[in-house]
Amino acid sequence: MPSRRQVLAHLMASSALAAITAAARAQNAPQATPLQAAADAVSDGQPISRQALLDVAREVSKAPYLAPRQADLPRGWGQLTLDQYRQIQFRPERRVWTGENRGFALAYLPPGNVFTTPVAIRTVESGIIRDQRFSAAMFEYGQVTPPPVDAVLPFTGFRAFTALNRPDGQDEVLVFQGASFFRSLARGQTLGLLARGLMLNVAEAQGEEFPAFRAFWIERPGPGGNTLVVHALLDSDSVTGLYRFAVRPGDITVCDVEVTLFPRVDLGHVGLAPLTANFLFAPNDRGGADDVRGAVHDVNGLQIWNGNGEWIWRPMNNPDTLQISAFVDQNPKGFGLLQRDRRADAFNDLDQRFERRPSVWIEPLGDWGQGQVQLMEIPVNDEMNRNILAYWRPRVALAKGAEHSFAYRMHWCWSPPERPPLASVTATRTGRGTGGGRRRKFLVDFSAEDFGDPAKSAGLKPMLTNQRGRVSNVDGRLVPESRIYRVTFDLDPEAANQVELRLVLEREGQAQSETWLYRWTP
Repeated sequence: MPSRRQVLAHLMASSALAAITAAARAQNAPQATPLQAAADAVSDGQPISRQALLDVAREVSKAPYLAPRQADLPRGWGQLTLDQYRQIQFRPERRVWTGENRGFALAYLPPGNVFTTPVAIRTVESGIIRDQRFSAAMFEYGQVTPPPVDAVLPFTGFRAFTALNRPDGQDEVLVFQGASFFRSLARGQTLGLLARGLMLNVAEAQGEEFPAFRAFWIERPGPGGNTLVVHALLDSDSVTGLYRFAVRPGDITVCDVEVTLFPRVDLGHVGLAPLTANFLFAPNDRGGADDVRGAVHDVNGLQIWNGNGEWIWRPMNNPDTLQISAFVDQNPKGFGLLQRDRRADAFNDLDQRFERRPSVWIEPLGDWGQGQVQLMEIPVNDEMNRNILAYWRPRVALAKGAEHSFAYRMHWCWSPPERPPLASVTATRTGRGTGGGRRRKFLVDFSAEDFGDPAKSAGLKPMLTNQRGRVSNVDGRLVPESRIYRVTFDLDPEAANQVELRLVLEREGQAQSETWLYRWTP
């Protein structure tokens, strides 16, 4: 997988509307007219409509994709370290809508470090589009040499602030910057995992393609507003897309996403509602980590509520080789990357506060048809690289020249709003097994309120199956004082280099827990 710097180096470096204009000028007059008309329809001073934005995306997709051109930056800004770049801060008093009782304020992000891809940012005020332009006076620069007073620089993204934890409205709740990356969080949390607008050709031989948001239209909320609406135009070699995000911050921050894609080519490997996070080590996979901390991860598992109503829990791993898992489904009810361990002493990191990282639950809206939730686990040796990818991959390719629409609801949360009416997995641990070699011992804890009452828990049996290898010494015990049911077993992989394990608690043939799935690799 490419590094973040390599990814951003391939992103487009001109705004979407500049691309439309350039494409129009590069072609003959009959072809240029509709393109230029589309650009003019969403420019400064024009009224906005979803149909006009869809028309822009449609016309952009018909034009040849334009390679990016790097922006001209002040001397040394392209070589700023991340710490230096973070010294360039949008002045709080200059935040857009500050003091207007709109419920939100905006701060634009400057170029520098690896963030060199300009994006067009426009606000929508009383239904009219207003272009947002750089001014050197907008920013504080710390130890970084400021640009000339009359410098004309691009923006590379934006942050949105609201009164999530504090009444002064200074809580950062939404960030868009780099490719199609964005992130949010719920009340009391710290920023963690990243979402993307779209993923294409991940781990394919031809290489991954990185679509990027090229332009944003951000609607000014009404007085006392609690929802921020953002429209975004996405573009890349293979596809153009129009997105609408409606973000409602709170104990669970909800983001409704509507997307229409206009492929330039048939899209075979598409990742919808993609999430990316870090998993370095945890009690189920320490990987020889010599670290005073007990765990290091943004998330520790993938949860799926499939179309058949089964709840699945798949703990994360940091494998030695790239691992791809596919969970075939039809019309999934939900899936997400979750941080289930919320104990500070599980991590012992007072700076990163991994226990406060958000979980993200994806709720499809409408029928998504056949496909698979795809999980990728990529080997890493540091916590800076996000090595966990999860997304929905449609079974049927998205056809060139057609329009494909999807909708889903994102829940940035402590735990998903939908929970299985069953026992949940709260711990997975592995360690060296008896007998030497590659043998491993597993310990899996299921939690439920009923587990505090032995009478209500009578008749439970752990049902464990495996593909390849051999399991033995399967034992299930109720621990009423902890309200858990603990299952232990031994695994001898024998000659296998990959063993799939499946565990569920049953009573009289009926599932009493979510399904624990695990892939062991050396």
